[in-house]
Amino acid sequence: MKLASETTAGLWVPLVPPLDLLLARLDSLSSEPAMAAQRQIAMRLALQPYLEGEAGGLLSPLPQETDLANLLLYSDFYPQDGQLTLIEQLRDVITEHIPQEEREWLDPLKHSYLDLAEFLSFDEQDQRLVFRSIGDARVYRVPDGAFRKELQPGQVLFTRLIREPGDVEWERAIIAGAAIVLSNEDGKGLLMATRDYQRQVEITAGSFELGDWQEFAKRYGHVLLWTFARMRFAALIDAVKSIHYVGEGGKPYLYALALYDHCEYGYMVEMLAGLEGFEREATLSLPGGVSTSKEAQHFVQRGASGSPESAVAVRLILTATQLWVECDSRERFDAVKHKLAAMFGFSLHFRGEISTPPPRQLKESELAVDGPLTLVISAEEDRAFLNGFLETLYLEWAERACPSLDNQMPRHVATSAAGREQVAALIADMERHDPGTRRVGQPSFDYNRLRAHVGLD
Repeated sequence: MKLASETTAGLWVPLVPPLDLLLARLDSLSSEPAMAAQRQIAMRLALQPYLEGEAGGLLSPLPQETDLANLLLYSDFYPQDGQLTLIEQLRDVITEHIPQEEREWLDPLKHSYLDLAEFLSFDEQDQRLVFRSIGDARVYRVPDGAFRKELQPGQVLFTRLIREPGDVEWERAIIAGAAIVLSNEDGKGLLMATRDYQRQVEITAGSFELGDWQEFAKRYGHVLLWTFARMRFAALIDAVKSIHYVGEGGKPYLYALALYDHCEYGYMVEMLAGLEGFEREATLSLPGGVSTSKEAQHFVQRGASGSPESAVAVRLILTATQLWVECDSRERFDAVKHKLAAMFGFSLHFRGEISTPPPRQLKESELAVDGPLTLVISAEEDRAFLNGFLETLYLEWAERACPSLDNQMPRHVATSAAGREQVAALIADMERHDPGTRRVGQPSFDYNRLRAHVGLD
């Protein structure tokens, strides 16, 4: 889940001053009018998943991803309009003096590439951190720094490592500022997905010239960024799917709702009483002491995942003319609907359903937790949620055949005096059993609107 958070994956490592100044020069050069269009092309290529369709609106790139994309522009990108690369322009076109301490970083930067480096150990004698590329087992020895406190052996850094000038062995290197810390599992998953892309490129080209990891990472470093972005999207989806919703009292929040009409109260009471896995639930008297021969019957299934066995996971509410279904998950919701369809067939008349919980803007701190996230839905949120569901459902009810009215439309029945009484009684019963009254203590829908809609007012 942490991959979905913008606060847990990033790491910053201070740059040595000459390299920092060199990167600033390259950034300034890339922003000049002659290179502006090419810079945009390079950045769109590197961050493509965040710019595609609806998915792009779900997440923004991590700041470290943007920095790594900038490094691709400086080091790996060949302008499509025939210009020299940025490093070549800075190295070969003499327009200003570049100090030697900066210039000596040009070649190491030019030959660097994005990599996935596993943290192995800390060399006390050398005061360097030892990393090994999981792409080709190349070893990097990186100067120690405060960032070591944020690392644990086995973790993988997704970053660009630049060899130090004059190190012919290529082991001594520095982290190029931005890095993304991955678990060993996520790091290897990123590598495997990128390797799959590499194989597809080689098959399409009919050549295995990209078999060398360094060659592939240099030419297709943007694919590593793409793959990481897609892992973040997948992590966000998994995080949302695993959210556990509860009400203010801590009990499972029943957000998956369906409503059916019927006209066979006695038969349905008998069948629901014998429904396997369900038990009859004791209910409080209706407000105002109203009593009818067809009282609402509640049947519940207990034992929601991750909650006490006594918690209600499914509730069925049978009134004289309606059957409400309330569940704590989509999976359970689908199972219950299929069971009811098999049991009652055409005795139930489907009116509508909703299986999406109330919208909630997740905070960074919520996405950063380990394990499933628990969200508390307030009474106000629940009432607004129910109102949104009933708003369309009940206004459409006036125009649809109703089994309690001999399958005639309520609006048409209400044109006669006798019919008006029937429709008024039905609406009064719907109001009496409004789900908001039971769930939050007040009706969730204004039934006078429905009365006016069918012509009773």
